Amino acid sequence: MQVRLVSVTKPVGEGVETLSAEELIVYCARVSSPQNQDNLATGPKLLAFLIRNKHWSPFELVDMTVEIVTSRAIAAQILRHRSFSFQEFSLRYAESACVFEPQEARVKGTTNRQSSQEAPEDIVEWWQHALSTVQDQATDVYKHAIQEGIAPEVARMALPLGVQTRLYMKGSVRSWIHYFETRTTSHAQKEHRDVALAIQAIFALQFPVVSAALAL
Repeated sequence: MQVRLVSVTKPVGEGVETLSAEELIVYCARVSSPQNQDNLATGPKLLAFLIRNKHWSPFELVDMTVEIVTSRAIAAQILRHRSFSFQEFSLRYAESACVFEPQEARVKGTTNRQSSQEAPEDIVEWWQHALSTVQDQATDVYKHAIQEGIAPEVARMALPLGVQTRLYMKGSVRSWIHYFETRTTSHAQKEHRDVALAIQAIFALQFPVVSAALAL
């Protein structure tokens, strides 16, 4: 799993080109108080006030885009967050490198049927061997299909969900806040939680005041 920052909204134009992304949120939030828009000193207090009182609309005006490398199984979960925009590596257009994300062996949780917990050593050994066998067979079938002229959009059907994919994910600060609320908790699948926590660390560097107010 890998995550990296691609871009954050950069203010441009007279009066805002020197602002940071967080300052732009403050500037836009004060649209009804133009005489106070340039007051950046109280910006952190305003951001905390907006968050505390759940005034989310100003946070929709600044975006952050990240690149994510994960399995297609986790990518399918990520793509369910419909307030974001996505662009994913297409196996219809390009061939897969047949690289697979490492998969832990975990057994079903005892209190939540969507949760999991550490597996016994014998199960771990069996799982890793079985998984390796399946992935090797799938890779052989996929590569042979491509060599035989099978279209990539058809050949991809042979690949398991553990194969790596790469996608870009763009969303407003408001969307990212909601994403962290839902995907960094113990209720999220561990592999997805690892992605969300990595993105949250990037977010905290780009939006330190917002992150502090949210106690991220």
